[in-house]
Amino acid sequence: MSGPLRLRVEPGESGRCRVSLEGALTLVQGPSLWAELPRALDVAQQSELELSAVERLDGGAAALLLEAVARARAAGRDVAISGANAEVAQLLQLYGGQEPAAVDRQAPRHPGLVAEAGTLAHAAAGGARDVLAFVGDFVAGVLGGMRRPASVHFGEFARLVERAGADGAPIVLLINFLVGGILGLQGAIQLHRFGADAFLADMVGLSMVRELGPLMTAILVTGRSGAAYAAELGTMQVNEEVDALRTLGQDLQRFLVLPRVLTLVLMVPLLTLLGDLVGAVGGWVIAVGYLDQPTIVYLQQLQLAIDLGDLGTGLLKSFGFAIAIGMVACQRGLATTGGAVGVGRATTSAVVTSLFFLVILDAMFTWAFTMLDW
Repeated sequence: MSGPLRLRVEPGESGRCRVSLEGALTLVQGPSLWAELPRALDVAQQSELELSAVERLDGGAAALLLEAVARARAAGRDVAISGANAEVAQLLQLYGGQEPAAVDRQAPRHPGLVAEAGTLAHAAAGGARDVLAFVGDFVAGVLGGMRRPASVHFGEFARLVERAGADGAPIVLLINFLVGGILGLQGAIQLHRFGADAFLADMVGLSMVRELGPLMTAILVTGRSGAAYAAELGTMQVNEEVDALRTLGQDLQRFLVLPRVLTLVLMVPLLTLLGDLVGAVGGWVIAVGYLDQPTIVYLQQLQLAIDLGDLGTGLLKSFGFAIAIGMVACQRGLATTGGAVGVGRATTSAVVTSLFFLVILDAMFTWAFTMLDW
């Protein structure tokens, strides 16, 4: 066992204070070394740490010794180490006995406008390439599924339909009812000023059937089913379940993507019809409660205002919305990387991207229907 630490402080040459350490310095003497050495080095402005009498030095004691010297130098003391034998000097050098050369650390430079534009363009090009590749795989999967329907995984189709349809119906009905009521109230206030109360059914019915019903339903489906699909597939991706399916020879498009897209293609138009109906009911509540309009007048005007063409345009939009929601959610889910954080990022990206495409598709459909005079 190592003996007690022996430390002596005595005057040296040229006004230096000599601090001598003797014996075997190990981590056992660490508390004593850490307590006594800093005080000894603070005695004079210039000190010489003499280590010629040190017989053995271990890593723990070397680290404490060098830390004490570094703190003394940081406080403005001039401390020199001398007398160390080859073994002690090598260990001190290993633990940082030689000060590293000063490194000129420049502040990070912010990329210029051109560099940022290039980075964004490169990221956009990569994202577009991934989306196009996914669309191509999806089309190939659909064609393969049409040739061999048994290769499509319909085992969980009933569960998907229940989650996207029956479970989502209450919130879709409630929101569309409130939208119809709000639209009816705002319209009733203006129409009543001109004695045009009877046209409230026209405004609410056409707005719900052609625009608000399909769009509001698609937004709600995006928040529920689209986010759920992205999170579910993203979790499978980070847990390597998707890789296991590939190893088993399963086509991901027919096993994972196609059933979910088909579910939305079936459920979104149905939910849109229900949303249109309850939206008209919301307008009816305003017509009867605010304008004292007879129910028969509202229903007759609603029947005159809406025809099958108006209903068809809304349903056509809902089909396009359903395909966009399903494909974006599945693509983002299957592209997930980075564990739980990546799943959250993919879910957020799926919802935001789907909403963006919904607005773009709605504008394109509206423009096309206007050009075709539908």
